[in-house]
Amino acid sequence: MSIFAGKTLMITGGTGSFGNAVLNRFLQTDIKEIRIFSRDEKKQDDMRHEYQTKYPEYAGKIKFFIGDVRNLQSCKDAMPGVDYIFHAAALKQVPSCEFFPMEAVKTNVIGTDNVLTAAIEAGVKAVICLSTDKAAYPINAMGITKAIEEKIAVAKSRYSGETKICCTRYGNVMCSRGSVIPLWIDQIRNGNPITLTESKMTRFIMSLEEAVDLVLFAFEHGQNGDILVQKAPACTIQTQAEAVCELFGGKKEDIKVIGIRHGEKMYETLLTNEECAKAEDMGDFYRVPADNRSLNYDKYFTEGDEKRCELTEFNSDNTRRLNLEETKVKIASLEYIQNELAGIPNLAKKLF
Repeated sequence: MSIFAGKTLMITGGTGSFGNAVLNRFLQTDIKEIRIFSRDEKKQDDMRHEYQTKYPEYAGKIKFFIGDVRNLQSCKDAMPGVDYIFHAAALKQVPSCEFFPMEAVKTNVIGTDNVLTAAIEAGVKAVICLSTDKAAYPINAMGITKAIEEKIAVAKSRYSGETKICCTRYGNVMCSRGSVIPLWIDQIRNGNPITLTESKMTRFIMSLEEAVDLVLFAFEHGQNGDILVQKAPACTIQTQAEAVCELFGGKKEDIKVIGIRHGEKMYETLLTNEECAKAEDMGDFYRVPADNRSLNYDKYFTEGDEKRCELTEFNSDNTRRLNLEETKVKIASLEYIQNELAGIPNLAKKLF
């Protein structure tokens, strides 16, 4: 029996990489229904055909809802009968959010508020919001809007009743839609130099399966208002590019540095120093509980403060750094990469 036995799960932004990973993980279990909520009918149609071919006996469990998180009523229309929600809908590309920040606000901020408002009203049992390392010490529009998304989730959790609301925060998901590895593979195959922004830049790296694991950990172990963080390893962008070269026959000497793009940081943070003051080490994960004090601060002058946790900032410069061989092994383990190496046509290119 799975944790979703007989339940209905809705995934916002469900046609993306994360939604596909969840479908592949749970469609063949005893889950009752998975609702894909998104605004792109073409991606939904591609997805419908793929899963009818891939899992013909289970594809009937997938229900597609055209809607937009920016519209509260369309969120409400999709909610009846939903037990759980994975909120993955977002604008995620750093440069495009820099050029169109209000679009990021509409999706990442207002969209999150709409989803949570509709979920609480409909009596959904749990909502897990997907966030990003760029929300910690944010310096770009994408990170700032995702940081506000987290604040909205924590604030809503204070009066969400029976609806549990948690956030997960993670780093770069390899081979997800819009990520750099598929671009590098195409560059190598077309005889073009691999382009990277800054060779010394470090990034957390994880697989789609690990992203799903983090969300499931939050679903099972998170408490209302928590932010959950996975202890991910990191590597430099140079190491990642060299690993792809070795796997796909590219020339390392052809790697071309093009400079940092709009809104990028040299390293990313998953847990801030301020969050470390109250964070809990849970083995492979960190838990940041919500600050549920009231706005009546006067009483804390007499009650004093809690002892600060001994943790310090967790970022991609001070986490475990993967060397070239370790990075290559991690990349090579991905199903997307295995299919590319085997020359198997990958519909995921269209979906992800």
